[in-house]
Amino acid sequence: MKDKLSLLPTDPGCYLMKNKDGIIIYVGKAKNLKRRVNSYFNRTHTGKTAKLVSEIVDFEYIVVNSEVESLILEMNLIKKYDPKYNILLRDDKSYPYIELSDTDVPKLSVVRNINRKRHYKHLYGPYPNVYAARKTVNLLNRMYPLRKCSTYEKKPCLYYHIGQCLGYCTHNVDKALIDKMKDDIIRFLNGDHTLITNKINNEMKLEASMMHYEKAKELKELLDYINITLAHQQVELKDNTNRDIFGYYVSNGYMSVQVFFIRNAKIVERHFKVFPLIDDEASELTRYIASFYSKDVLKPKEILVPSIVDDKLLNEYLDISVKIPIKGEKKKLIDMASDNAKITLNEKFELIKRDEAKTIDANEELRKILKMDSLYHIELFDNAHLFGTYNVSGMVVFKDGRPSKNDYRKFKISIDKNDDYGTMREVIYRRYFRVLKDNLKKPDLIIVDGGIGQINVAREVIESLGLDIPVVGLKKDDHHATSKLLAFDPIKEIDIDKRSNLFYLLERMQDEVHSFTINYHKQIRSKGSIASILDNVEGIGLKRRKELLKRFKTVKRLKELSISELEDVLPHNVALNLHEFLKNY
Repeated sequence: MKDKLSLLPTDPGCYLMKNKDGIIIYVGKAKNLKRRVNSYFNRTHTGKTAKLVSEIVDFEYIVVNSEVESLILEMNLIKKYDPKYNILLRDDKSYPYIELSDTDVPKLSVVRNINRKRHYKHLYGPYPNVYAARKTVNLLNRMYPLRKCSTYEKKPCLYYHIGQCLGYCTHNVDKALIDKMKDDIIRFLNGDHTLITNKINNEMKLEASMMHYEKAKELKELLDYINITLAHQQVELKDNTNRDIFGYYVSNGYMSVQVFFIRNAKIVERHFKVFPLIDDEASELTRYIASFYSKDVLKPKEILVPSIVDDKLLNEYLDISVKIPIKGEKKKLIDMASDNAKITLNEKFELIKRDEAKTIDANEELRKILKMDSLYHIELFDNAHLFGTYNVSGMVVFKDGRPSKNDYRKFKISIDKNDDYGTMREVIYRRYFRVLKDNLKKPDLIIVDGGIGQINVAREVIESLGLDIPVVGLKKDDHHATSKLLAFDPIKEIDIDKRSNLFYLLERMQDEVHSFTINYHKQIRSKGSIASILDNVEGIGLKRRKELLKRFKTVKRLKELSISELEDVLPHNVALNLHEFLKNY
């Protein structure tokens, strides 16, 4: 490592840190590769950075011509390799917007996956809270009889009959009325709430005067929602330029970032993110802002950022105006965002530490118990069937103690009989043959929800594929609760303190894989017809099946029958078989 570090160039570029298995665990960029990469090894680190450095055994680097090229390359490498210490691009979600369709008969909808190549004439947001976006759409649909359906029907629907649609499918509606509604809605979404609040006030007074108090109360709640939730903070800016304001605060090894979305001189929404600090503050904040717009977030005309950020780099990378205000109202907005970032970090810090104790620290405790060098990626399996039919398996993935739901997988098993070992053999083979074939990331650990037999079957398959992945099991007690960890070779039972965070993590893992598999099993079963269900009951042949189908028609109706009622069609022992089968279905 020392020899390799001494040969690093002073050019800009990207570096890729690797662990003992050659897996890329962190990607960063640097103006000066030699200075930046050496800084990981020639100084003392704490927190996540120390943990990262402890796992580095090798690195690669790529030299580029400019800082912008290094930022572009960094973003692409993070997307390609999904390193475990680059958490920003992995954790954030896309944002919902409200769209008013530019059609003859407008329609309001909440949209999340924004197509940046498409021109949206009336798009409002972003709304970090999807509930607020839907609530706003429901409010406007309540106040204005807009079109609700996706396709025109041949006759008016329920919305027409309750006064929330003008029946555009069968009636010719005055265009001037439609344009007036559209203008009112646009004014509202641009921040002018006076029209709608006045309208609600007048309607509320009318309903109260007619002693329709329930209706008046409903209108009062709508008014409160607008006044409390949608009456956003006015900012002292002289123009109506759409801006995003970034502020930050660092403490205890964490960075908190606060973003204000300013539209039409009002703070319409805000977003915050708290994450462990691994790189230096300037690099982390610059990377965060760059990654922020790689999601489904439409760029504003201008971004205001703190002085530690390289504004010229972001300006060129994002292709929008990025400014560092030094004084005036814009500087006050940066300070306000930073103050909010500080408040958020102080409020969330204890919750973050508790969450880490239940996830990352518990995961680390499991690593120590299993005597593993590293433990990050765990894959868990569970099987489900109904008397040997509708045989399925589910796989859930936990990374650093947290579920990674995008990596969950479902397996429909070809063996249609009650054979837990055969099911385990098939699902493990299919999963890890695919891992080898498609060069997917191997997990650090496999957990099977079963006893010694299932563990041995899984280990045999893993060994036959030439893989070296530890396999352990979770044993349940008589109350179907997690009780012991089965590990090592020969297999040993390891007691887990039921008050420990590790116990709660293992229990959560077991519950998650069981719930995921059972839900898939229910989906598969619901697709089966009543005829195929009856085929699985001993004593029911073609003639009896036809009679049952003719008389009862649905599974729901059959399940409601008692044994004596079933005996009107079936012999006693067959009625018992069917009743027992349906009870578990």
